[in-house]
Amino acid sequence: MNADLIIYNIGQLVTGKELPLKENESPMENIEILENGYIAISGNEIMTVGHGEVPSKLIKFTTKLVDAEGCVVVPGMIDSHTHLVHGGSRENEFLDKIQGVPYIDILKKGGGILSSVKATKELSEDELLDKAKKTLRTMLSFGVTTVESKSGYGLDNETELKQLRVNERLNHEQEIEIVSTFMGAHALPQEYRDKRDEYIQKVIDLLPIIKERNLAEFFDVFCEEGVFSNEESKRMYLEAQKYGFKLRIHADEIVNTKGAELAKELNMYSADHLMAISQEGIEALKNSKTIANILPGTSFSLGKNYAPARKMIDEGVQVALSTDYNPGSCPTENLQLIMQIAALKLKMKPKEIFKAVTINAAKSIGREKRIGSIEEGKKADFVMFDAKNIEYILYHFGVNHTKKVFKNGCLVFKK
Repeated sequence: MNADLIIYNIGQLVTGKELPLKENESPMENIEILENGYIAISGNEIMTVGHGEVPSKLIKFTTKLVDAEGCVVVPGMIDSHTHLVHGGSRENEFLDKIQGVPYIDILKKGGGILSSVKATKELSEDELLDKAKKTLRTMLSFGVTTVESKSGYGLDNETELKQLRVNERLNHEQEIEIVSTFMGAHALPQEYRDKRDEYIQKVIDLLPIIKERNLAEFFDVFCEEGVFSNEESKRMYLEAQKYGFKLRIHADEIVNTKGAELAKELNMYSADHLMAISQEGIEALKNSKTIANILPGTSFSLGKNYAPARKMIDEGVQVALSTDYNPGSCPTENLQLIMQIAALKLKMKPKEIFKAVTINAAKSIGREKRIGSIEEGKKADFVMFDAKNIEYILYHFGVNHTKKVFKNGCLVFKK
């Protein structure tokens, strides 16, 4: 069978394919890298991958040949934790934040998440859509081809549904694939401070409506001291499971609430943040299918401690990396910067980092069978970086290394 498109002369081709572990190798380093590689594509899928000279049997008269000129090529990167759809921004709180004003004081002045909730309610669906599209164009330019997007800046039925409808429309109106998550349990609205059970029931009652309208695949809860307890979170998760939602959790971000253990117990796809994870939490995750989704940009932005990624990896936990793009604690679309922070601050190795934003990120959103690696039969999503090796991309920080981005076999970004 002939190819429609062939990318050849690839300096380093990071296929992302998981290989058998070698002796003394980290379980996060077992990804395949081919020198002088090529990719053959038919339609929107990968036909074959190899290295050396491209077999002539793959080439027909109409095959398009693209010379990678020795660049690095990696699977389309996946940002598996974002709060993409929201109104407004919070630069008016920036001075308070860097001067150390406690978040609770910012909240009392109507700032924090309450500011974003107000701004999101005020924007129409079309306005939220246009704002999200602009953000996604920036993410695409950094090599991101799939994004998980949460609701959670509504905290009422109408606005939560509005955010989720925007997610649905985004999948038809721009190039990046959107994976939709319902997160009505992002915070407790002020009017429900003394009616916690009533708000939790309100979130539960919205679950069948969202599922019936097919507006979200995942359900997420901010399981944190002062937000939703482990017990309250579990109550909501058990109800979500009844309706077929896949589960992920904001876990152990500020204090340890045994969120990682809850993720293991309920067989969740991901446990995210984990700056305050315990040894017991690490033990739970290393014996589970749950991906530890680390968000170092949030620690960087807030000036707080980083998740113990090195310890988790060394003990056998599978890790992903994401931006946590949101208007408050991490207003960046730059996944490359997150990868560079992971190298410099979390001491993650290059192969570990690229596995974390490709195949492991795909596992965290249940997409590993069709994206996350450059393998036969998978979607032809890949990024060409203007670099000779993966180390250079992490070493040379603060710039955009992307040269070209392909989604479903089509060129969707070119520098």
